[in-house]
Amino acid sequence: MTLPGSPFLAWQGPDLCLDGVNLRELVRQHGSPLYVYSRQAMLAALAPYQKALQGREHLICYAVKANSNLAVLQTFAQAGCGFDIVSSGELARVLAAGGDAAKVVFSGVGKTRAEMAEALKAGVKCFNVESTAELEVLSQVAHGLGLSARVSLRVNPDVDAGTHPYISTGLKGNKFGVAHDHALATYERAASLPGIEVVGIDCHIGSQITDVGPYLDALDRVLDLVDAIEAKGIRIHHLDLGGGLGITYTDEVPPKADELIAQLLARIDARGHGHRQVMFEPGRSLVGNAGVLLTEVLFLKEGEQKNFCVVDAAMNDLMRPALYEAWMGIVNTQQRAPEQAQVWDVVGPVCESGDWLGRDRALTVEPGDVLAVLSAGAYGMTMASNYNTRGRAAEIMVDGGQTWVIRERETVAQLIANERLI
Repeated sequence: MTLPGSPFLAWQGPDLCLDGVNLRELVRQHGSPLYVYSRQAMLAALAPYQKALQGREHLICYAVKANSNLAVLQTFAQAGCGFDIVSSGELARVLAAGGDAAKVVFSGVGKTRAEMAEALKAGVKCFNVESTAELEVLSQVAHGLGLSARVSLRVNPDVDAGTHPYISTGLKGNKFGVAHDHALATYERAASLPGIEVVGIDCHIGSQITDVGPYLDALDRVLDLVDAIEAKGIRIHHLDLGGGLGITYTDEVPPKADELIAQLLARIDARGHGHRQVMFEPGRSLVGNAGVLLTEVLFLKEGEQKNFCVVDAAMNDLMRPALYEAWMGIVNTQQRAPEQAQVWDVVGPVCESGDWLGRDRALTVEPGDVLAVLSAGAYGMTMASNYNTRGRAAEIMVDGGQTWVIRERETVAQLIANERLI
């Protein structure tokens, strides 16, 4: 059986292993549902970015929202990465994991005054500003603190990334960024404001992108703007080209990171901008295929129209299928006779018809088996909730046969600890 994603996920005899660690054995030790990540798989995904940018002034800012576990952030901090954050909570996580605030870019359309102040005091590298209104407030906050906010404007280039509408961010109808047609005037306003220092330009057009074309189209529009901005006497030090590179969930064939970057750098050089620092904000492409969600089969329920494989993981543990109708690979961690396979909808215990992890999957399965939902390292645990008063899963990191519990399983006592009877 061919498994999508990381080469660190492989069969050893009848058992599915991640970086040499038996996944069924991890469930026996730590319970289910259980997230498991490979540290080596993360570093292997980072390596092409680093290789492609050698010799360039650059910064790779891992997008914290993809997977914000402290051990994951620690892994990327120790590898020299910066971080792309969208909240003060994520900033606190980065600092707790040993990250450098001077390598942090603060994105997001709804930064509060308190978050701005916290980031300014911490000394973040840059704010990716997404509206004129935000720019005015940031100026007030920075000036009031006697500090300077380094900013780039997130420009919306109106480029279709060809992805799911919920994760498309670069079109006119999206909430993100400053409209391309208004960007020059906004830069001029930024340059005139107290407490504001213009340092760069930012563009992020979406997530799970599998084609180079949208990146190149967006880059051309950004470079056109840089020429116009600098003609007004406003210097642009860095080009932040965002993230969004897709991964293989089933049959997608996204460009390799080093090949994508090589094409972008060639376009930058050809247009005379090779002297600028380049920044990227990868998230999913670094962690997506480094993780799996493990879940135990509770019951098999055969029906007239559908067969249901009921497992102990649910939409609160993994929201992507319910939210995006996302397809994620599901395999039994113990190989069984394929000729005995039946077609099942893999569903969880939550009281919603939208609580499913996979539909119409051919599986040979028995109660008590452990299934692995593949490519679950990104937007799994970070989107998890406590719906139905379900504690969030434990998380495990593996590395060359070693294992660490990097988040304990939540208990019901923890869930209700902050609530009070009247």
